[in-house]
Amino acid sequence: MENKLGEWGFNNGDLKEKSLFSIRSVLETIMENLKEDDERVQIHLGRGDPSSIPCFRTSPVAEDAIFDAVRSAKFNGYAPAVGIYSARRSIADYLSHDLPHHVSPDDVFLTPGANQAIEVVMSVLARPGANILFPKPGYPFYDARAACSNLEVRHFDLLPEKGWEVDLKSVEALVDDHTIAIVIINPGNPCGNVFTSEHLQEIAECLQNYLEYSANPATIIQGAVPHILEKTTKEFFSNINNVLKEAVDAFYTKVQEIPCFICPYKPEGAMSMMIKLNLSLLEGINDDMDFCAKLAHEESIIILPGVIVGLKNWLRFTFAMEPAILEEGLDRIKAFYLRHSKVKGL
Repeated sequence: MENKLGEWGFNNGDLKEKSLFSIRSVLETIMENLKEDDERVQIHLGRGDPSSIPCFRTSPVAEDAIFDAVRSAKFNGYAPAVGIYSARRSIADYLSHDLPHHVSPDDVFLTPGANQAIEVVMSVLARPGANILFPKPGYPFYDARAACSNLEVRHFDLLPEKGWEVDLKSVEALVDDHTIAIVIINPGNPCGNVFTSEHLQEIAECLQNYLEYSANPATIIQGAVPHILEKTTKEFFSNINNVLKEAVDAFYTKVQEIPCFICPYKPEGAMSMMIKLNLSLLEGINDDMDFCAKLAHEESIIILPGVIVGLKNWLRFTFAMEPAILEEGLDRIKAFYLRHSKVKGL
């Protein structure tokens, strides 16, 4: 009997295309241009996670708490879908210190990471015919996950000349009775901005006529959370903040020495910033992807092209780096600019 079963096919082409256009895939494409015989240290200014950088190492308190949770054998089973109560209570208490209202454990829902949180929220809110508003620039995972939930995506602008504030006029033009949510990222990533309380109030007032109310990480990690929050000193966090402040000050100053870079805003939060690329000053560079590919090949520097976050011919830098390495990276970028500058002899 002839077997008429064909090969398995996962042919949802639209979703596949959206998921492939990710930060990781773009960075991997850029890194293919690195020269194997370049003996210099590769400097990754496109990395979003600084955990491997020595000066951003995880607190020893957190490491010990996780070890203790493993050894206790109290957290080897499945956790409730919302997270174990002791972890949610500790997080609620921690957040309540800096808020004008009390956060209860029932207000806390734990996920393994931000991507999983995005999935949960969109799955809960999705309904036929609904749309959702995302910031531009922003990260492609939001769009890919919205497509999985059959949500129409609408992008509102952030204004670089106003410290990357939300363009409220563009929001008003996009929102309607079928809008289920607007995504506000604060502190801003990839732009590094921090919205003022006044601007957040303006956003809320803009949307109040459309307001509707609607109302799981590893168990061992959850078991360590109360100890981590209780025992990690304020000095640990202040030291990290001081390192980031020194890094952004040095980075912002050094960037001014590279004429093809336009930096409209000095970051106040997060670990990244957006820089506009002035292609009119460069020879043989077609766009931001081309700039990043050639920079990787010639200088062993990896940065993220802005097209991946919705801004063509911009660049996203992360400055969570040891100062000496950061300075060397910017020196190499400046050398790259001088080689490709239309005006020689600068």
